[in-house]
Amino acid sequence: MSPSLRTLLLAASFVPAALARITVRNDPDPEAEADSLDALDFSDAAAPLALTRPGGVHYACKCLPGESCWPSAQKWNTLNATVNGRLRVHIPPGAVCHSSFQGPFGTVNTYDPVKCAEATANWSNEQWHVEQPGSNLWTYFTNDTCRPTTNPSDACTLGYYGVYVIMANKKQHVKAGIDFARRNNIRLIVRNTGHDFIGRSTGYGALIINMHGFQDITWTDNYKGPGSYKGGAVTIGAGVQANTILAQGHAKNPPRVVVTGECPTVGISGGFIQGGGHGPWTTLKGFSADNVLSFEAITASGKYVTANEKKNPDLFYALKGGGPASFAVILSTTMKTFTDLPSAGATLYINTTHTFDPDVIWEGTKIFHKWSNHFVDNGLYAYYEILPFTLRVRPWVAIGKTKAQLDSILQPMIDELDAAGIPYDFESKAFPTFYDLYVDLFEPEAAGESALTGGWMFNHHDVATNNDGIIEALKTATAPRSDLFGIIVGHLFNPGYGAPISNSATHPAWRNATDFVITVLPVPAGSSLAQKADLQDVLTNVVDEGLRSASTSGCTYVNEADPYQPNWQSAFWGSEYPKLRALRAKWDPLGVFYAVSTPGTEKWEVIDYGTRLCKRLPAPGPSTGQ
Repeated sequence: MSPSLRTLLLAASFVPAALARITVRNDPDPEAEADSLDALDFSDAAAPLALTRPGGVHYACKCLPGESCWPSAQKWNTLNATVNGRLRVHIPPGAVCHSSFQGPFGTVNTYDPVKCAEATANWSNEQWHVEQPGSNLWTYFTNDTCRPTTNPSDACTLGYYGVYVIMANKKQHVKAGIDFARRNNIRLIVRNTGHDFIGRSTGYGALIINMHGFQDITWTDNYKGPGSYKGGAVTIGAGVQANTILAQGHAKNPPRVVVTGECPTVGISGGFIQGGGHGPWTTLKGFSADNVLSFEAITASGKYVTANEKKNPDLFYALKGGGPASFAVILSTTMKTFTDLPSAGATLYINTTHTFDPDVIWEGTKIFHKWSNHFVDNGLYAYYEILPFTLRVRPWVAIGKTKAQLDSILQPMIDELDAAGIPYDFESKAFPTFYDLYVDLFEPEAAGESALTGGWMFNHHDVATNNDGIIEALKTATAPRSDLFGIIVGHLFNPGYGAPISNSATHPAWRNATDFVITVLPVPAGSSLAQKADLQDVLTNVVDEGLRSASTSGCTYVNEADPYQPNWQSAFWGSEYPKLRALRAKWDPLGVFYAVSTPGTEKWEVIDYGTRLCKRLPAPGPSTGQ
């Protein structure tokens, strides 16, 4: 190991929060904004690494640590200086519970009993993971490496985490990271919160750009364009989370809201909005992506761009639901705001406090779901969970409605539950604003678990004509095999309610949606590669196949579904996909950005046991030697 790299790596204790910082010079002046593709230049990109694997399969691959193409210590130190000493060697957050971390650059002592106690106590805390440099909130796609332990001698390795992290808080830092990855053929990961079900926030051998430091929020009462919209707006930095923007909006007079996710730790800009972004306001106002007015971003060529209706409108369209980490890195997003309204909420529980008969619980679930078209057609949103012996609907959200109005909407379902003799607990409440409802009725989610995630959308026709079939599919998802159990997380909403025309890249089928279901299949600790492959097969071909067979929608959600399902292009984007694939080739022709199952990634694979990112090449033709 060279002295300069050793200085970078070993100047501190290797606890992530205390890694070495080197400040050498100030940021250079920002480059001029590029108005069109003509200003983009990829001529400085490094050539990919050519590899051939058994069977004569040829690949063009990203470079990995230890290979001759890996950047020198001097290059990494120069990058660290360029980003004002904000480059970190990435150590998994549980390393503080282990005697040592066996990383790509050697073994380092990491045990710290105080920090271990903190990590152990917070392992299920989403916000704690968000604040770590590169943690993934759900651990399956990290290879479940280096978790907190009571035995410090347990092995701790990097797993599928990235190697370095830039803790960016200026746009120049982001540009430096993109440029470095492009010029050195390094896999690049863009991470905001790590709120990621399917492994797009982590990757073996990668340089991570952590965007959580972009926390600026600017409100305006009268957006002046471009475009015809003239109402209230807010510009949100890439790292701002739902709880922050909603709390700040609530403090305004009158209170303001934006379309966020239901989970308070989700970041708004970035992967959430690039996947579409759904939440409690979606039935009334569409996806978050439908409400974007403008983006500030950096392209794969390292150019600063504005994307809106007038400037780079094709990029504007693609960033609104066209796939995370695919077209550019979002620095900030300007969105429409809305006046918060008095609201009503309700909860329903059917569980073992009422009955131990699963048939009774499933009959109650069937009745609840039968009325889901009725709920969304009356402007409601609902979040529900199905677990063993449990249906939890918490909450229904009725924005702009009174408790009496909500009760009236829900009464037909209540009457049917009563007529069927289904025991339950039901409660409804009035709130002065949606924000008050949000704080009271939405619950924190837990991080730190290992699971595979799938999902599917049921439309109005599915619910109206095949509710029994949907319930049978949900039963399969919760018990796909005698040795397995699953969990259902459902969301009743319709982005087409009152706004049936999409202005984003999201799948057109969403405009007739009723229920989006997430399927969760837990992965036991220490599972072998064969066991993981078996569970993936169960998820794709048993759990989600049952959902697909019960539906006519042909649609699922980009950020919360099985990325390895057949025909993911059509399932995620439908008729929008050919346009998105062409735009990916335009804005990122070399694949500087990568996230699984996003436009234009058909030829990309992660080979060598989940480590090496490569583009599969056509077999060379026969030699025409002289």
